[in-house]
Amino acid sequence: MNRKLVLLFLIMLSFQLTFASDIDDGIIELGKIYRKFCFQNNPTQLTFSKIEGIKNIDLKKTKTFVKECITPRNKLTTEKFLKIPDNKTLLNLYLIIRVNYNVREKKPKDNHILLAELRNKNIPRYELVENYYNMVFSGVGNKNNPFDLSQTDFIIDNYHLEDDTEKGIFFLTAMTLCYYEIWGYMNIVKPPNYKKAKASIDKYPKFNGQEYYKYLDFGFADFEMEIEKDKGMESYKNYFINRFYKTLIYHHQILNQKRKTKKEAENLALSSILKEENYYDYSKDQTYLNGLFRTMKMD
Repeated sequence: MNRKLVLLFLIMLSFQLTFASDIDDGIIELGKIYRKFCFQNNPTQLTFSKIEGIKNIDLKKTKTFVKECITPRNKLTTEKFLKIPDNKTLLNLYLIIRVNYNVREKKPKDNHILLAELRNKNIPRYELVENYYNMVFSGVGNKNNPFDLSQTDFIIDNYHLEDDTEKGIFFLTAMTLCYYEIWGYMNIVKPPNYKKAKASIDKYPKFNGQEYYKYLDFGFADFEMEIEKDKGMESYKNYFINRFYKTLIYHHQILNQKRKTKKEAENLALSSILKEENYYDYSKDQTYLNGLFRTMKMD
């Protein structure tokens, strides 16, 4: 009897190890594919055949999402992909991104060892959610050109997010894409190209039926994660609300530099967190904010 139990245990252990190895092989393959085609390069039919050739049933949703991320003119802004997936899929996609980063290194780790290390870390859910929406909006920005989300309205309550922090992650990740669309016009060219920056802002999406700048729900619980490589753990809110403030300030500067749009600039300030002094600690542009606060009549 004992021998039978031992044999059964060994068979089950062998099956589990084979199953885990099969998943990891699929994740590694998907990570390499994502690395090759997430930016300018577009996949071929052979690429899609490779994705379909990954047969592990637990990777079905993961494969569908990765395929959409690398597809030109993708549908990542549809509710199908904006709804947060199950925890297994979230983890799979997090691991795929880490493989993608690893294979870019001059001396990459063995990917199986990397995945084993990551699985033992118990990655916090907020990091998994941030990774998911970073993939969504990277896929939108990289594959859907020219940028135009003017007809898009993100109804955040529809995406099955668990709390206000996850909703904040969604909003700030979407706005990071929008920030990148105007950063160059405001920083690289001298003087700033206000006209082109404003044209990009006109293509920003709505959130919950309102213009992006009217989003005010930033009282959510903060968390720490590694945001920039080799900089250690950082406050999520400090980093990304600061970036959102920069977007608002750029928008305000664009409107404020012409007499005919100064009223729009005032409306922007009074409708957004530009007037929320209690959030100013998140911004690195407090001189601008404090000057605005002193000169404008607040409600």
